[in-house]
Amino acid sequence: MNAYRTHNCGELRKGNVGQTIKLAGWIDTVRDHGGVIFVDLRDHFGTTQLVIHNETFIEGLGKECVISVEGILEARASEALNPKLSTGEVELKVEKLNVLSRAVNQLPFEISESDQTREDLRLKYRFLDLRNPKVHKNIVLRSEVAKFLRIKMEELGFLEMQTPILTSSSPEGARDYLVPSRKHHGMFYALPQAPQIFKQLLMTSGFDRYFQIAPCFRDEDARADRSPGEFYQLDFEMSFATQEDVFEVAEKVMYDTFKKFSDKNVSPAPFRRIPYNESMLKYGSDKPDLRNPLLITDLTDFFAMVDFAPFKGKPVRGIAAPNCAVQSKSFFEKMLAFAEEIGMKGLGYISIFEGMELKGPIVKFLNEEQQQELIKSLELKENDTLFFICDTPNAVAKLAGQIRNELGKRLELIDTSSFELCFVTDYPMYGINEETGKIEFTHNPFSMPQGELEALETMDPLEIKAYQYDIVCNGIELSSGAVRNHRPDVMVKAFEIAGYTKADIEREFSALFNAFHYGAPPHAGMAPGFDRIVMLLAEEESIREVIAFPMNSNAQDVLLGAPSPVEEIQLREAHIKIR
Repeated sequence: MNAYRTHNCGELRKGNVGQTIKLAGWIDTVRDHGGVIFVDLRDHFGTTQLVIHNETFIEGLGKECVISVEGILEARASEALNPKLSTGEVELKVEKLNVLSRAVNQLPFEISESDQTREDLRLKYRFLDLRNPKVHKNIVLRSEVAKFLRIKMEELGFLEMQTPILTSSSPEGARDYLVPSRKHHGMFYALPQAPQIFKQLLMTSGFDRYFQIAPCFRDEDARADRSPGEFYQLDFEMSFATQEDVFEVAEKVMYDTFKKFSDKNVSPAPFRRIPYNESMLKYGSDKPDLRNPLLITDLTDFFAMVDFAPFKGKPVRGIAAPNCAVQSKSFFEKMLAFAEEIGMKGLGYISIFEGMELKGPIVKFLNEEQQQELIKSLELKENDTLFFICDTPNAVAKLAGQIRNELGKRLELIDTSSFELCFVTDYPMYGINEETGKIEFTHNPFSMPQGELEALETMDPLEIKAYQYDIVCNGIELSSGAVRNHRPDVMVKAFEIAGYTKADIEREFSALFNAFHYGAPPHAGMAPGFDRIVMLLAEEESIREVIAFPMNSNAQDVLLGAPSPVEEIQLREAHIKIR
């Protein structure tokens, strides 16, 4: 029998009334009603109300002291029921109380309100912050989602395998975290940005299906959906697999996960497949939020025939917003201010009023026939407003996407009761580096180009698509993935176009390139972001809310004080001298 408790603080019900009960936990609140003291005792599982008649039991004890108690469980009076607690029909009449640990320091914040405290203070006292039931619940959810994902992947025939944490540096897009070698002077390990090469080597080793909830390390700045330094992904790879085979697994796992842990509507399989070019045109992003019904229309050809100088010779996009014409003047002023904040010179618009009359500063540049063409082609209705976005070819799609998102929020068009998942497919294999003007890989360099070697040898590189794809949920990229390049001849040509020589490949990716010369199966996979999945399920705005011990936005662990100086002897052992 447990020395501290017979039950936990979340499980007692009316059926336990009359039993002798032992509980242990933290004092959450103390209420002295003159002769009778009520204490809410909290543990990992919940809260139970204690009733104490002997005031000496509680003398000198305050919030967050740890106690164990023993007594008889009683039913609460009808007027004292608390429907907010799972144990709200009962209370424990305390006969014995033992102090296990005292909270001797003043609390830096109220536990129940810790999530309203400034972040650095929360993270410094994260062990207190995690006692807040709301914050605590997020970490429990994370554990439950991880367990569920493992079960799903095993059911689908995947083997859970671990890949090395100390590995070699490779040019994968972000900065590496480097680890100096004590035994090999002047040499460094790198923490893996992803298990990319290892999982491909596992497929080349003859394993059929691999997965792990993999830690990944990238020296990147933080943002709401990205934790600095370290993150986790559900990494999986499949031999003898096509893009659709990967999609089938992802649909099964993602749909079941979101359905299991949320009451929201989840888009059923098959998820929508949206080509990259279409996504950039219609949604202004390769991470489209499909809960937003607004679509972007290309009006470049239309305005080529309109004598309006600001739009001449530039791409123009239009967004028709329903029932927007009835909005106040301040609505349009705020939209203009937002447009200027994101770098636009202005935000033109036309509103449609009663009788389909068009009003707005641009209307005078449109003849009657052109006005009717706009109404017909965009299916405009009374009280609609058509917003115009015009900028350089490189900027117009992103700006239109930002205006679309802002309109969706301000007009309350976004369906917050659903998870809308989709695949964005057919990413360009190559792009032009704006600084150097040279061709470079746009995403994963290990992706198989559509058309394979023939495409690389005969097509304009900027027209080549890759078997590369993302899975997106509610405007957040959950995962990227690809059909991998498994042929050395294709690999050499693909890297050659991006400016790499065969010698570069042999030096930077020697293990993978060498393995491909011994027979490699076609293989494909993806890696949904585990932290982001939990963030969406917990309905949190920041990914740090679902990580037990996150760094702050400046990549600092304020709880343990990392990064921190180290002793001179440690530097010498690692052959490092600080400049």
